[in-house]
Amino acid sequence: MDVDPLSLSIRRIVTDSDLDGVVTAAILRRWWPDSEVIFGHPGELRAGLLDHLMDRETAICDLPRHPDCGLSIDHHQSNIPTEDDGDVVSLWKPTPSAARIAYDLVNERLDISDLEGLLEWVDKLDGGGVSREEYLSDEPAIWLGRVIDVNEGTAMAVLEALQEGMKIGDILKIPKISMMLEERKTERALLTSIISEKTMVVDRMAIARLDGLGMRSNGYHITAFAGDSCDACIVIHGEIGASFGEEGRYPVSASFYTNSFLHKEGGLYDLTRLATYFDPDGGGHANACGCRVKATDDGYAVNREVTEEDVKRNITKWLELWSER
Repeated sequence: MDVDPLSLSIRRIVTDSDLDGVVTAAILRRWWPDSEVIFGHPGELRAGLLDHLMDRETAICDLPRHPDCGLSIDHHQSNIPTEDDGDVVSLWKPTPSAARIAYDLVNERLDISDLEGLLEWVDKLDGGGVSREEYLSDEPAIWLGRVIDVNEGTAMAVLEALQEGMKIGDILKIPKISMMLEERKTERALLTSIISEKTMVVDRMAIARLDGLGMRSNGYHITAFAGDSCDACIVIHGEIGASFGEEGRYPVSASFYTNSFLHKEGGLYDLTRLATYFDPDGGGHANACGCRVKATDDGYAVNREVTEEDVKRNITKWLELWSER
């Protein structure tokens, strides 16, 4: 459908709550400044918990496309547009980040070149192009990504500051954000210690069991710890017995990441095969993706509460698939 995306009437932006999603929404707000921003999660969207927000005046960024939205901006392999998209204006490109798509779109009409430096880091971080040295450094853009937290209000604070054109260094000095920055630095040291206790490497796959701890980690932290001993990692997070929509709780899930520090041109295996084996709603990129941990019986996903044994069975199957590389 040949429609100018910027001609659409967008009054709501539903976006992922990571750095890529926040920057993408900030860019769109430069064009649609009065639009409402809602932070969401792929699992929430697929579970129908965001259906009430969807209409032709809603833009979805860095999240699975919804048939009722008006605009979809994404770069995930599992979200390539199809002929069934109907009236949705889909902007999909195999770019390192969704923010890059939004930037190229809006920069045709507005001068948003002040974001070019940040976009390079968003591309690196979301596209697996950051080096181990860069990730472990005190680069302000990397810390900006770490302070983003929906529950603490820093995600919206960062978004609004970027919309207004503030520089990263000045954003990190905003009281709410500088306080979170100090907390994140303290938590990071603790998380590194926990990762060392909760991570094992099997067949060059690092497995980090962070579920039940109320903590999350991306693949960079796990693979930076494991080093050259792993080609990829599985991170288990969330809580057994939790479900989407519960405040402060997140259902037990898995994230899969290639060790991009070691494999700079792509991993050894399409990790979406793991993410979609039990969970049809799983997906993402071949080198970075995720899914729900599913209850299983006799090797098949079943509709019941997930148990600790289910987590172990999921991991066992994923390792079996991984061994086929």
